[in-house]
Amino acid sequence: MYDFHTHFIPSDVLTWLKDNQRTVNAKWIKKEENKDDFLVVNEKWGFELKKAFTDGSLYLDEQAKAGVAHSVVSPIPQLFMYDFPEDITLELSTVYNRSLAEWSNTSPKRLSALGTVPLTNPMKAAEVLQDAVNLGLKGVIIGPGLENQMLSDEFFRPFFEEANRLNAIVFIHPLLCEDSRLKRRMMPNLIGVPWETTVCATDLLLSGLIDQFPNVKILFAHGGGFLPYQIGRLDKGFDQWPLVSSKLKAKPSEYLKRFWYDTVLWNQDSLDFLIKTVGEERVVPGSDYPFDLSVWPPTGNQELAVRSLLD
Repeated sequence: MYDFHTHFIPSDVLTWLKDNQRTVNAKWIKKEENKDDFLVVNEKWGFELKKAFTDGSLYLDEQAKAGVAHSVVSPIPQLFMYDFPEDITLELSTVYNRSLAEWSNTSPKRLSALGTVPLTNPMKAAEVLQDAVNLGLKGVIIGPGLENQMLSDEFFRPFFEEANRLNAIVFIHPLLCEDSRLKRRMMPNLIGVPWETTVCATDLLLSGLIDQFPNVKILFAHGGGFLPYQIGRLDKGFDQWPLVSSKLKAKPSEYLKRFWYDTVLWNQDSLDFLIKTVGEERVVPGSDYPFDLSVWPPTGNQELAVRSLLD
């Protein structure tokens, strides 16, 4: 079994955070006696810093116990650092990518890894992506855009040009939604996270970006958010409105099958619908381990989809 959606924080990254904790306003907070400290950066994105995030031996042991033979490790979205000046984001990206490359290269049969990039500067992000691939990483994990900038914007073209040239994986993983209506009952996570993916995925699909950059392997977290469930509405809009169809060569439901999706859905009926809609070869098993809402152990064993991404 594969686990394509996991997260890890190498020791060099923790050291960097401690060395730069004033700069990035990093805090380790004890919230509950029976839990590990919560890591909070820049007064948001706090999460429990479980030992599995930082202990490589524990991480591998837990994956093995779950029957996972090969894991794809990604940086955590809380450390994308898009809110900070470019030099900070670039520095941490460099440390993170080098550390994950070193770890994954020691156990190539059990581990692959994705890197992170300074997305606020797409030219620099393209360079960091190239460096990451040269280190042996399979691509990168990025957020669903920046404030007031969608990934389909011309601003990000240099990054996607390089990702296309490298046939790289671009794993799009949301941060918590900051919509003021959702500041209660854990809704920024429960529906805000898949909503952010839905907005990004819909925009990318309707933009025709995948026709411009057909070699980029775009993977959406959490089953693509709400988009697969509403694809009929997009098809109807395609038939009805030129603003929807003008940049597309086929119906949105056909484009939906050109992306990849993980199985982090927590519901077998939802997963069955996703597979029926996009095809089993476009759905990779994932867990989101070791976050609280991880699907553990991961669901599915779509080896064909995984190999098409990793090869």
